[in-house]
Amino acid sequence: MIAPRVTYDPVADAAYIYLTQEIPPGGVTKMVPVDPIAIGGMVNLDLNAEGVIIGIEVLGARAKLDPDLLPDE
Repeated sequence: MIAPRVTYDPVADAAYIYLTQEIPPGGVTKMVPVDPIAIGGMVNLDLNAEGVIIGIEVLGARAKLDPDLLPDE
């Protein structure tokens, strides 16, 4: 089982949750936005060529993710 890995850009307040070990260049073949009105923010799902979700981008991450997932400011 692969543990998710989270990176965070405090300037953009954006987090990326990796659901796979590595995402090679060109590994994301489709990005699917989640309805921002329904969740009150912007979340994008990244899929590989087989349609498997390999990563999740969260904008406005401080408001949308558990603080324990993100580094202290």
